[in-house]
Amino acid sequence: MAKKFPIHPANPQRTCWGCDRYCAADQMICGNGTERTQHPIETFGEGWEREGLDPVKPDEEAAGGR
Repeated sequence: MAKKFPIHPANPQRTCWGCDRYCAADQMICGNGTERTQHPIETFGEGWEREGLDPVKPDEEAAGGR
């Protein structure tokens, strides 16, 4: 089972987000490349989770808030 993907991590630059191991950026063990994979918040900015085909719903909407 995969780990739950954090939507707003505290320090995304310290972790490689390329697989389910979430290794430290300077200790990657999976061999996923020579550089770490960035978190979507680093690439797309705030609100990245609300874009796309199946966006993550905020808790208010998921509870039947509309």
